[in-house]
Amino acid sequence: MLKTGNFYDGFISGKWQSEIDVADFIKQNYKPYEGDSSFLSDATQRTKRAREKMESLFLQERQKGGVLDIDVDNVSTVVSYEPGYLTDEDIILGFQTDKPLKRGVNPFGGLRMAVDSCKAYGYKVNPKIFEHFKYAATHNDGVFRAYTDEMRALRKYGLITGLPDAYGRGRIIGDYRRVALYGVDRLIEAKKSDMQSLARIRMNDENIRLREEVFCQIESLEQLKIMASSYGCDISKPAMDAKQAVQWTYFAYLASIKESNGAAMSLGRVGTFFDIYFERDMKNGILDETSVQEIMDDFVIKLRMSRQLRTPEYNELFAGDPTWVTESIGGMGIDGRTLVTKTSFRILHTLYNLGASPEPNLTVLWSQSLPEGFKNYCAKVSLDTSSIQYENDDLMRPISGDDYGIACCVSSMKIGKQMQFFGARCNLAKLLLLSINGGREELHDVKIGLQTDAFDKGVLEFDKVYKRYREYIKWLAEVYVDTMNVIHYMHDKYAYEKIMLSLHDTNIERLMAFGVAGLSIVADSLSAIKYAKVYPIVNSNGLVIDYKIEGDYPKYGNDDDRVDSIARDLVEVFYKELTNSPTYRGAKHTLSVLTITSNVVYGQKTGTTPCGRKSGQPFAPGANPYHGRDENGAVASLNSVAKLAYTCCKDGISNTFSVVPSTLGKNNVDRQTNLVSLIDGYFDKKGHHININAYNREDLLKANERPEDYPNLTIRVSGYAVKFAALSKKHREEVLARTFHNKL
Repeated sequence: MLKTGNFYDGFISGKWQSEIDVADFIKQNYKPYEGDSSFLSDATQRTKRAREKMESLFLQERQKGGVLDIDVDNVSTVVSYEPGYLTDEDIILGFQTDKPLKRGVNPFGGLRMAVDSCKAYGYKVNPKIFEHFKYAATHNDGVFRAYTDEMRALRKYGLITGLPDAYGRGRIIGDYRRVALYGVDRLIEAKKSDMQSLARIRMNDENIRLREEVFCQIESLEQLKIMASSYGCDISKPAMDAKQAVQWTYFAYLASIKESNGAAMSLGRVGTFFDIYFERDMKNGILDETSVQEIMDDFVIKLRMSRQLRTPEYNELFAGDPTWVTESIGGMGIDGRTLVTKTSFRILHTLYNLGASPEPNLTVLWSQSLPEGFKNYCAKVSLDTSSIQYENDDLMRPISGDDYGIACCVSSMKIGKQMQFFGARCNLAKLLLLSINGGREELHDVKIGLQTDAFDKGVLEFDKVYKRYREYIKWLAEVYVDTMNVIHYMHDKYAYEKIMLSLHDTNIERLMAFGVAGLSIVADSLSAIKYAKVYPIVNSNGLVIDYKIEGDYPKYGNDDDRVDSIARDLVEVFYKELTNSPTYRGAKHTLSVLTITSNVVYGQKTGTTPCGRKSGQPFAPGANPYHGRDENGAVASLNSVAKLAYTCCKDGISNTFSVVPSTLGKNNVDRQTNLVSLIDGYFDKKGHHININAYNREDLLKANERPEDYPNLTIRVSGYAVKFAALSKKHREEVLARTFHNKL
């Protein structure tokens, strides 16, 4: 039982006092806000100075090719570094290393990736780091020891791409709020109690593993206290005030990104939690609106400056150097009250006080029941900055409750109750070509997987092609699950995320996140085979390398059930096949339709497809219709995507939507009103996720010609945002090839 006192003066008691239960604390104590944005405060002079210093460092980073500095002498851990500061006026303290934007080396995911990353930017890893790994394996070592030849081939030739087998898996959201609410000593006490409970059960494989993991979690919490003490902060006890609540929460997040170089290190859902402390301090005269906004601005500055060390190959897949510091905002409570607070507005307002930015990845949990004032402000921010995304709270809340966060880009999980085994995605379009060629890969003519006769003569027959494709889906799904099992077994063994998982319940539910890419291309290809005439074209070796199409066919993205039903059926079929194979540690299968920016790399690895897309051309991002094929306007395009069933795609259905501002109205008020209506309509039809880009193509063409003149131009790409100038030329060109809707 927690002892009350100054820590909790003014708070309403509840179950949260006897148990680790942040959600109950929020439910008992938060104050919903249903007003507008008129209360917000502009940046202070101190914030302006901090922003100026931040942007100066960003400029230096760009001038050095994207990496400002690397600490090559130390392995990055929670306690590896001396304190780092941006200015002598910092409100929220802490950086990953001893200097802002200086990156650490984290070799536990894979030593080769760490070495190659340093080498790519002109750095050499200190030999003493190699000494350690003479006696210890990395996650990457373990994975490639266990991979089968078939798994290696799928990886090499791009049938499964982006696997987290050489870097940290990410997509685990620690409940960082626990440190502020309870203090680290209380969390250690709870974990020690769990250890005692685990002593009274049979010592099978799972329970032995779990005891060791909890022991490591306790050690990591002790390290967290040491790291915070280097900044002069005692986080053993709960936060006394709002500033400490933000700082304590940030220290917990900071420790996580020091320890792990995960592909996506989401923040969670901290805004409503912070608001409770802000409201108390404002009521007591400790803070006013200006000082509250100043704390939030400084907190976001620190989040914007988080960095991980990556190889150029990684950056080719996940363009723009993202860290996916995803914060989930708004939504509704199970009890019918909105979870929107004034701090929901404040964190969005940082996009004005600090300028547009891709990080943190601000994600609004949208409900039909959200307050109109908040909806309108979100629409304004989208139109002004293109820096936020939206997800359907009315879809996710019945499954995940009202204390969930978004991991990486679009996938929901209960904070502190669930974790995810991240698993990249498979290339559905390439799989179709493999099945047509009877198990011969179309670009290199190597045999992979099932071997049978090719469809290399005459008109392709839909029933035969689809039946064959289903057989290949079954085969690939089985190997995909096995590959994921290998990866996450080895990640738990060699690169276990101690601090993040110490901020979870000891007994957690695990999800295993699979993904598909190329959905629109396969839907269009099968539609072409069914409704037009498609003839295979073979080379001198009898390999199908091209197609001749006679006639027209319905294209995905035009609200046409003839083709939209093909796309819907494909994800349902693939998900069902995945669930037929058992997962590591009993994880629940989930599926996403999400490509990040690897839709460009997928295209490079995929030959010409039966829909008319040529070899090497990029895929559409996520669940989007293929570039330019959604010809019936914005609403029709959204309607097609909304037909994909969230019930079999609970890891997320990403839709990146670009609209010409004038399409939404002649003035800003009309545009905001119409954008709110558009989002409401899309989510009412069960759409899951939408990025909003409000740009004229001409503006992006100018930025493409001279990206150095537009360093902060932010654009949503596929579940996250990037600075347009940080994209490679081919990625910028792919963005420009997307449909910019000029009619509703």
